Amino acid sequence: MTATIFFSRKHDSQCHVWNEDVLVCSCNYITDKEIREVITNLLDEDCWQLIVPAKVYHAMEKRGRCCGCFPNVVDLIIQTTEEYHARRHSTEAEIFDFMSRLKQFHEENRRADIERRQKGHRAA
Repeated sequence: MTATIFFSRKHDSQCHVWNEDVLVCSCNYITDKEIREVITNLLDEDCWQLIVPAKVYHAMEKRGRCCGCFPNVVDLIIQTTEEYHARRHSTEAEIFDFMSRLKQFHEENRRADIERRQKGHRAA
């Protein structure tokens, strides 16, 4: 999926179309097409995994430098995942199961955070 960008040149009243890949990360020179491909490959491995920008960058063997692009990467993750599941015709039961797994994962990590905060578990 390539984004269509409309622009006009200075002193030119015509509207021009630019159909090239959009640069998302200027630090690593990564386009939206590359990010979407990685997300799709990750979803092909496990369509219900939680994908975050760090996972996408790790799969590309890159790292976030200034991380200013991460909000745009999150938007691409959401869009690509929604399109993927729409093509796959995922059922509401599958989505509910995923959400309950995600909630359970969150609760387990929350309990671990609380335990680390107690005085008896201080590292220093």
